[in-house]
Amino acid sequence: MKYEIWDVVTEKDWEAFIDLPWKIYAGDPNWVPPLRVAVRDILNVDKNPFFKHARMKPMLVFRGEEVVGRVVGVIDDRHNEFHNEKTVFFGFYESIDDQEVADVLLDAVVQWARSCGMKTLRGPMNPSTNHECGLLVEGFNDPPQVMMTYNPAYYIRLFERFGLAKSKDLFAYEIDTRKNKFAERLIAQAERVKRKSSVTFRTIDMKRFDQEIEGILGVYNDAWEKNWGFVPMDREEFIHMAKDLKQILDPRLLIIAEKDDEMIGFALTIPDANQAIHKVKDGKLMPTGLVKLLWNLKGPGRRKTVNRIRVITLGIKRAYQHLGLGPMFYMEYFKLAPQLGYPTGEASWILEDNKPMNKALQLMCGEHYKTYRIYDKSLV
Repeated sequence: MKYEIWDVVTEKDWEAFIDLPWKIYAGDPNWVPPLRVAVRDILNVDKNPFFKHARMKPMLVFRGEEVVGRVVGVIDDRHNEFHNEKTVFFGFYESIDDQEVADVLLDAVVQWARSCGMKTLRGPMNPSTNHECGLLVEGFNDPPQVMMTYNPAYYIRLFERFGLAKSKDLFAYEIDTRKNKFAERLIAQAERVKRKSSVTFRTIDMKRFDQEIEGILGVYNDAWEKNWGFVPMDREEFIHMAKDLKQILDPRLLIIAEKDDEMIGFALTIPDANQAIHKVKDGKLMPTGLVKLLWNLKGPGRRKTVNRIRVITLGIKRAYQHLGLGPMFYMEYFKLAPQLGYPTGEASWILEDNKPMNKALQLMCGEHYKTYRIYDKSLV
């Protein structure tokens, strides 16, 4: 075999792991370089609370002295307990266009998984459904929005020839308020809900950020409990993620629904920070990279650089899901967002079999413009 696989152990290994994408995506105008510090943070087993219930095996493939591929195997004990599965995830995958490299990487994850008693390989997950996940399979002509994945089209062929098969597709919708108007049916539905319910909407109170996050966590874990792939988050893990999002959050775009003083739903939308991160070509924040990022994200040039938003998540407690609040959240956003300098937005990701949400987004003139795929392979 002309390829050799190594575990990522030393600082030199980690540098090679983080550097590889700059080789894979050289010349690709739609690739958004990751912030190196962010990659290190999410894969830091000592600092990321995710790894209190998960373990990982990061690996590199070498051709002589050259790094030509990488992958991380992840076993999330909380996922396996919650879903009664024995699943190993793979993520952070990057490689040259060579089937042998892909086979070596993915087979290494399989061998580790089998030694740990796992029965299913699933991915890509970076490192779970609560983070970035899915392989882009449709919609390669546009840069990814914040916290969404991007990859060369040849990864589809590499994965499927290895024996991975579709498990679930995730949809992304684009809504451009400059081109489209909401369907009258949707507007009428939103108005009926407003008249009949005592639900009120407000934005997050940043002065009470910690208390607000506690309420949002309660909604989050209740709203998605029955969803495919969902894994509940504990307080420490949720707060860790919230602090990261706080750096790019526009408080006017985090909307909370209340009924009788109870938080019953929320919708989190953030500016597409990738439009600013795209300017930091080397992925380094210090010293000039940080200046570029802050200028384009928060400075005077923001409205020219960051002009779209992503609706990351919209959750309503199960006891109130019959009220039809989903369209009301979207109505609030796409009425408000253009006034704040965001004429376009993306709603993602939406499970392919979530018929109510897919239908609602179509009524809002949303264009299904990207598809991401989760793959499975039985190890039995």
